Amino acid sequence: MDINDFSGQARLDACPGALQVHTAADGALARVRIPGGALTSAQLRELADCAATLGSGVIELTSRANVQVRGLRAPSEFAARMAAAGLLPSETHERVRNILASPLAGRAPSSLVDVRPLVAALDRGLCAAPELAALSGRFLFALDDGTGDVLSCGADVAFLATSPSGGVLLLGGVRPGLPVGVADVVPLMLVAARAFVELSDGTAWRVTDLPDGPALLAAHLPHTGPTPEGAGTVPQGVGVRDAGTVEQRDGRVALEVVVPLGRLTADQAAVLADAAPEARVTPWRTVVLPDLTPDDVQPVADRLAEAGLVTVPGTPWAGLTACTGRPGCAKSLADVQLDARSWAEQPGQEPGDRPVHWAGCERRCGRPAGEVVDVVATPTGYRVAGRTEEEGA
Repeated sequence: MDINDFSGQARLDACPGALQVHTAADGALARVRIPGGALTSAQLRELADCAATLGSGVIELTSRANVQVRGLRAPSEFAARMAAAGLLPSETHERVRNILASPLAGRAPSSLVDVRPLVAALDRGLCAAPELAALSGRFLFALDDGTGDVLSCGADVAFLATSPSGGVLLLGGVRPGLPVGVADVVPLMLVAARAFVELSDGTAWRVTDLPDGPALLAAHLPHTGPTPEGAGTVPQGVGVRDAGTVEQRDGRVALEVVVPLGRLTADQAAVLADAAPEARVTPWRTVVLPDLTPDDVQPVADRLAEAGLVTVPGTPWAGLTACTGRPGCAKSLADVQLDARSWAEQPGQEPGDRPVHWAGCERRCGRPAGEVVDVVATPTGYRVAGRTEEEGA
């Protein structure tokens, strides 16, 4: 099914999915939701094969830790293969499964709560509630283990752990948030989602689209108990994420890999799939390979570097993103992929302290949330500006 087949709604939510594809200048585009960004090696390998045999040969990482494949020649076959791989568990809810999670939850020494079980429970709860199929494809959940790493992604409903027993629920990003115990996180998130569907009446995509949206949602949530320990301290999130290693609390090591411009070739995806049993796609368009032994890290890093991925810190590719641009997008005024790549490959180029997003027009598709330096194509060149915006793909 193509987005252009839909009609009759004043404000169409045109977010693509694996079933509801978008027709771009370079063909059909499908977006696959990956709750928590977690992919098994088998799923990543299947994505790589689909991109190579059915699409353009590239897997794009989005600012919501999802993936998309462009230039699909057989969208129905792609959807069937995603379902068989376990990446499309619900035809009715596939576009509403937008769940971010701290990629090293339960592994990093600073992690307060392992939110991985919460991701799985929230995904099951969403898919089991028929009324929540009415959520827009832009509605975003986030589960933060206490590091603050996914707070800046502009989630509509977010949990932030402030102690091993609980934390706060943030609605529309409003702080300090509502106190919540770990056992109540998923039930309250589902209550908030149902309240949003009822309040929005199909006319709003995000909590902030509703007048006084956060307050209206908060009024629908029960008070669950005393404010948990540490709830007054809400970290501000992270800026640019670079490549490198993180020592896990169990003695193993996680390797964070920067994917230039967030675009994986099918061959690169296959190399990642062979490197570890699991990969975690992040909203800053990196891939984390957890649970490596210390002896395995360097050989894995070397193989990935040979494939064109970045495994050492200090790279200008860190925090650098770009929309599709020409020729894939008919609205683009420039080949921003080529221009951004040329900029990054200049001698002496270094990463900045804020993400940089290159865009082919004022829509700035794929722009990360938060403080970003915008490099926007115009009819006469590029305009550079930095400002805050709360929208991501």
